[in-house]
Amino acid sequence: MVNIIGVRFKKPGKIYFFDPNGNNIEKGSFVIVETSMGKEFGEVVVPNRTIPDEKLEKPLKKIIRVATNKDKKQYEENKKKEQEALKVCEKKIKEHKLNMTLTDVEYKFDRSKLLFYFSADGRIDFRDLVKDLAAIFKTRIELRQIGVRDEVKKLRW
Repeated sequence: MVNIIGVRFKKPGKIYFFDPNGNNIEKGSFVIVETSMGKEFGEVVVPNRTIPDEKLEKPLKKIIRVATNKDKKQYEENKKKEQEALKVCEKKIKEHKLNMTLTDVEYKFDRSKLLFYFSADGRIDFRDLVKDLAAIFKTRIELRQIGVRDEVKKLRW
């Protein structure tokens, strides 16, 4: 049997399982975890639970720590910066006359990367846009084209 917790990173989003690393973590708590995309801030939606080993596909990553007030503050700052980045990127898309619709912006927790999600009909040459955004935000920039179904999930209401 393995002890796990379930963590969600976005409200309408998938639940990922992590090793609580010996901590007893309650539902609604926030944690910092290591993912394939780097450090992430997430909410515990499944508290400590034991499940059979055979139900897990691969070894679980351990949580780094329960989120501190400083972590929560940084997460909130990232959300504000995402809104600013959205406005700047939309302005730059118009300047470059690109036929694309920006749907979401996401800062990685440690601000090592800024992801812009967009939809477009066909391929878009956005190399100049990426250069402009990298000069403005001074971090790694990634633009990801998403399909119509994904666009509905990403839209901010």
